[in-house]
Amino acid sequence: MGAISLQTIGLLIDIFAAAILVTAFLIVSSRSLVFYIRLFALQSFLLGVVAFLVVLGYGETHILIAAFLTIALKAIAIPMVLTRVIERIQVRKEIDFSVNIAASLLLCGGMVVLSESVAQSILSGQQTDSSAVSRVLSVSIAMMLIGLFIMMTRKKALTQIVGLLTMENGVFLSGLSITYGMPLIVEVGIFFDILIAVLILGVFVFRINKTFETISIDSLRSLRH
Repeated sequence: MGAISLQTIGLLIDIFAAAILVTAFLIVSSRSLVFYIRLFALQSFLLGVVAFLVVLGYGETHILIAAFLTIALKAIAIPMVLTRVIERIQVRKEIDFSVNIAASLLLCGGMVVLSESVAQSILSGQQTDSSAVSRVLSVSIAMMLIGLFIMMTRKKALTQIVGLLTMENGVFLSGLSITYGMPLIVEVGIFFDILIAVLILGVFVFRINKTFETISIDSLRSLRH
């Protein structure tokens, strides 16, 4: 009975990990800043659910606080802050991309394939079991790469914040996949650092828009000339 229950939890972890990766692809394929934030909120909620499943299936109770913080801060508080910023600056769409959407999706697909190869290399060099938590390592690596890609190819400062947060979600998921979570004090510290960073960046974006009447980083680059 216990084995069946563990198998069910493993299957759910796989499903939610796949859904998390889908949200990253949807961010890449969209132009709406509001949609970016909603997708990040959904992504973070699903990540919190994965953490709860790890607690339920593998008895790692120290992750419980991190799961609550993931949902409370990254699925609720941070999206509220970013939505408030959008309402203040009245900028709702990403218009110009460094790489168009079709090419971006193809590149992100390549990143998923690369992530699978890297994950297999990491796991083959360690004495790890074949649990679902280990199998999501490739998803976590893909999340980090896609988050970095968003930061590099999107021109709105707010979109780059979402890319940074997506990378952090990938880092947290990788911690779950390999070590069943980082030490609690480290996890709590990271969460509050992220919250403070988003608050500061939100103010920064608002001030950029007020000064230059845009939140495109191209305007900031022009100041160097």
